[in-house]
This record gives sequence, C-alpha cells and structure tokens, in this order.
Amino acid sequence: MVLDRETKLKKLKEHQTKVNMIFQDQDCGQMLDKCLSMSPDEIIAEVTESGLKGRGGAGFPTGLKWKFAAEQKSDVKYVICNADEGEPGTFKDRQILEEQAAKVFAGMAICSRAVNASEGIIYLRGEYNYLRPRLQEELDAFNKKLKEKGFKFSIIIKSGSGAYVCGEETALIESLEGYRGEPRNKPPYPVSHGYMNKPTVVNNVETLVYCAMIIRMGNKEFLQLGTKDSRGAKVFSVSGDADVEGIYELELGMTIREFVDLFGDGDTKAVQVGGSSGHCVPRRDFEKTIIGFEGVPTGGSMMLFNSSRSMYHVLHNYLEFFCEESCGQCTPCRVGSQQLLRGIEAIKKGEKPPEYLNELKKLAETMKVAAKCGLGQSVPNPFLSIVNNFYEEIIF
Repeated sequence: MVLDRETKLKKLKEHQTKVNMIFQDQDCGQMLDKCLSMSPDEIIAEVTESGLKGRGGAGFPTGLKWKFAAEQKSDVKYVICNADEGEPGTFKDRQILEEQAAKVFAGMAICSRAVNASEGIIYLRGEYNYLRPRLQEELDAFNKKLKEKGFKFSIIIKSGSGAYVCGEETALIESLEGYRGEPRNKPPYPVSHGYMNKPTVVNNVETLVYCAMIIRMGNKEFLQLGTKDSRGAKVFSVSGDADVEGIYELELGMTIREFVDLFGDGDTKAVQVGGSSGHCVPRRDFEKTIIGFEGVPTGGSMMLFNSSRSMYHVLHNYLEFFCEESCGQCTPCRVGSQQLLRGIEAIKKGEKPPEYLNELKKLAETMKVAAKCGLGQSVPNPFLSIVNNFYEEIIF
C-alpha cells in the first residue's frame, strides 16, 4: 500500500515523538552536573550498559572504547570529535552541529571525565568551515562553563582539508598532527597510541550526543528503543528518489520495507544503505532486511533509487568516487578500485565478456581482506551488492 505524503509525514511525526533525543533542547549544564556527581567508572558503566555502538558506521561499542582509554596510564589524554562527515549522502552531523552543538560539547566533556582526558578537539570537515564562527562562539561560552564547574578540560576546533579518507580515525589523527591524511597500521589503536602518541578517544558527532543523553536520562530509557543488537535510535539522512527527504531520527530495527513505505516514492527498486561504502538492498529483500547491526548497519545515509535509475551508472559513479578518494597508500585499494571501474566499463562496451564479472568479484573479495583501512575494505560493498542484485543492468 502506497501512502500519501501527508500520511507519511504524520507517521514520521509519531516516530520522532517516540524517540526525540538528538534534536530536543536540553540544559547541558544539568548534564555536566550529573556527570560530576558520578565517578568515571559509573559513567563508563552507564554508557556500556546502554548498548550504544558508534554511530559513524563501524559500530564499535562506545563504553568499551572509553574503558580501554581509561585504563591507559598517561599524563595527557585526548577526546576527538569526528565531524569529518564526508560519506556521500550523509548530512546529519551538519544539522546536529547547527542545532545542538552544546550537546556535542557535553558528550566530549562527559567522555573526558570518564577517561581522564584534559584536551578535546573537534575535527571539522573543511566544507563545514562556514559553521566555524558560530561554533566557536558557542564553544567559548561552553569552555567558560566547564571552567566554572571545575572541569579540567577544554575543547578546540580544527579544520579538515576535504579528504574522504580522514573520516577513518587514524587518518584523521595524522591530519591533525599536520601530516598527509593516511591510515596508520593497527595495532596499536588510538585508545593507547593516538593523537601525539597519547591515549585518544575518537567518537562521531552523533555518538557523543547520545552519550550525553544517556547520562542525563540513564540507560533504561535508551534500552527501550531498538533491538537487542541495535540499541537506541539513529539519525538518517534521506535522499534520492524519495517522496519525503531530509533528516529524521528513527528507532533502529525497522525493516527496509517499513523505511521505504515512509520515505519512498512508490517505485523504489533499491536502497543504498550507508552511502557509497554501504550495501545496496534490492526490492525483493526489503521485507527481510533490518536496518541495524544485525542486518545492514549504516552511518546515516539512506539513498533511494526508483525504476528510472540505471544501477550501472550508480555503481560507476561510486567507483569513480573511490578512485578519486583513495589515499593511494595500499595497492589493493589504489589499484583495485581502478580495475573494478575499468572492468565494468569494458563489459559495458563489449570489450570483455559478461563472465569477466567473476574475476572482478574475486578482486573485490580480496580487497575486503587485503586493503589497509575501512575505505578500501568497503569498496566491495556497493560493487558486490549491485553486481549480484542487478546483474542484467551491468552486462547489458
């Protein structure tokens, strides 16, 4: 059943009334006061028991990351907010920073108390520099509030330079230190050897806001949302062939079918979950595919495509993007992305037989395990999901 736009908006309002965490106005001073009334161990336990996983896409348990950083012995520790929102189709962190920046700052301050960090850095995407004057004004007032409340912690803003790879935490740290943005070998991980070789927690903008909300309300309310494997809610950036577009906070655990019924134009044939580096879900799998860590996890981007779209052109666009944005450090990503692009072009032109796709699939599977960082390892996601689900559109 195709719902009209008015009905969709009404249902979406009901969803957001139920969740309503990220964009509701809150007194951040109360969050800080509650944080100060708790011990570091209590803060970490609260976040851990909430089941919160990183909202940047990787989904690492936030409480566990904080616990590892807290256990490190060091005179200096850092908290970094990853605001390098470079995934195509994702624009939710920008709105959070525009409307709820104080909650992001509060999340960083709460983390600082949990891990005993003295300095915080917001790594702001270069394209978001227009936000910086207003953010700095709010940050100056927040730093003053931290000092008044007795926090030995302050936050600064640093701008990125536009590289997609700097969304990866170790490449981000390299960039902050003044080097070319390239992923580091792991281990060691940032929680023990991060910025300036000191223990560092790197969290996404949205993750930090949820941490602040969990401390304010306790984890029980958060645990009421989502599923066993995907606790809480998520902010989605909805774009493409959508009847309803924009940014919406929804409960995790809904199926792609439920999502398409709310946002689609009535002719959705595929949904790209997680941006260019995510998975393309075809219409036949809408009912059984869950948006969450037990199904298809997402950093926030949800792109809808209807029957008028060529999935070959969609894949071609993604591969061009990856070829451009590869840092070039490792061969599987640098050369693999180029070969996948040239390969589908050759098949489309008739220079290679359709069977050549099998060789490209093998290359993609190799990239999954051989590429150095998440960028190269995720290139196969759109390639394999589009090739497997829309084979005819690739070869004809």
